[in-house]
Amino acid sequence: MVEYINQIKELEDELKNTKYNKRTQHHIGLVKAKIARLKEKQEGRGRGQKKGEGYHVRKSGDACVILVGYPSVGKSTLLNRLTNAESKTGAYDFTTLTVVPGLMEYKFAKIQVLDVPGIVSGAAAGTGRGREVLSVMQSADMVIFLVDVNYPGHLRIIQKEVYDAKVRVNKRKPDVRIKKTAKNGIRIGATIKLTHLTNENIEGILREFRINNADILLRDDITDDELIDCIESNRKYMPAITVLNKCDTVSERKVRELKMSLGADLAVSASRSQGVEELKKLIYDKLGFISIFLREPGKEADMKEPLIMQRGCTIKDVCEKLHRDFLNKFKFARIWGQSVKFSGQKIVKTTHILEDKDVIELHIY
Repeated sequence: MVEYINQIKELEDELKNTKYNKRTQHHIGLVKAKIARLKEKQEGRGRGQKKGEGYHVRKSGDACVILVGYPSVGKSTLLNRLTNAESKTGAYDFTTLTVVPGLMEYKFAKIQVLDVPGIVSGAAAGTGRGREVLSVMQSADMVIFLVDVNYPGHLRIIQKEVYDAKVRVNKRKPDVRIKKTAKNGIRIGATIKLTHLTNENIEGILREFRINNADILLRDDITDDELIDCIESNRKYMPAITVLNKCDTVSERKVRELKMSLGADLAVSASRSQGVEELKKLIYDKLGFISIFLREPGKEADMKEPLIMQRGCTIKDVCEKLHRDFLNKFKFARIWGQSVKFSGQKIVKTTHILEDKDVIELHIY
C-alpha cells in the first residue's frame, strides 16, 4: 500500500509542476492514466484488508438525495426541516455516527433524504470512515453539498473527495464506445471534431491501461480525464446542488458574494427554517420530475394524484413502476398530452417518451 501511495504522490507532484500546453499535453495524459492505474491497484489491495462496518440504507420513494458536508455544518438540522426524520443535532463535530434517512414529500413526490456523517479532507482514502460514507452515494440520485458560510473553503475539499470517490456531479456520461479486439491495434473513429485529444493521446492512454487492440468511437469531444473515466467505466453520474447554510450568521452582502464566488444554488438557515421551501422546490426541479396522470379504460383520468416520473421516461418505465407484470402483459396505450400528435392516440411501442402532464391509459392482456 505504501509503495502505491508514494508513487501516486510523486506523479501528482509532477502534474502540479507541469504546465499544460500542446507540447506537454500527451505527457500529462499519460501521467493521469498512470495515477488512475495505481489507484486501481491500491483499491484492489485495500479490498483484501479488514473493513469496518459499512453503512446500509434501503432505498425508498421516487428518488434518493444525500446530504454531504463537513461535520457540524447543519446536515441533521436541515434533514429535520426537510423531512419527518428526527436526526440528533448538536453544536459539536461528528454528532451523526450513522446514516439517518428521512422522507420529504413535495408535489406528490416522495424523496428519501439521507443525513450521513460529515466528511473531511482525505475521506475518499478512508479518513474518518469517509470511504464508507461516500459509498452511500452509489445508490443515490442526487447530492446536496452543504457548506457553512463561515468556512467556504470546505466546498472545494468535499467536491474533490466526491470526485476521488468516482462520482461525477452535474455531468452526463460521455458518449464513448470502447470495444476490445483480438488484433489490428487501436482504431479510432469520431463523429465530432476533437479539440482536447489527439489520436496519439488516446492511444497512449489506452496502452497505459494495457489496451493494445480496440475499436474506439467518440461522439463527444472529451478530455483526458473523461477518457480515463470511460476506460475504467465505474463512475457514477448524478446532479448536485450547492447550498450555503447558516446564512443568518453573516451579512446579506457576504451571502451574495459567496453565492457568486462559489457558484452556490441557494443560501439557507436550517436552524431558522429560512429558504427550506425554496430548497424543496430546487430538489424537485433538479431531479427532473414530471407528473403523469393515469386513466382506466372507460373512466375519467385521475387528475388529483399524479404518478411521479423523471424527464425522458417511457411507457416501459411507467409499466415497470406500476406493476412488475404490466410490461409483459402490455398491449397498447392511449395517450393525451404533449407527447402525441392528437388526443387519445394509440401507441403500441413501449419506447414512446412521455411528457409532463401526459395522461396515459394502459391496455393490458
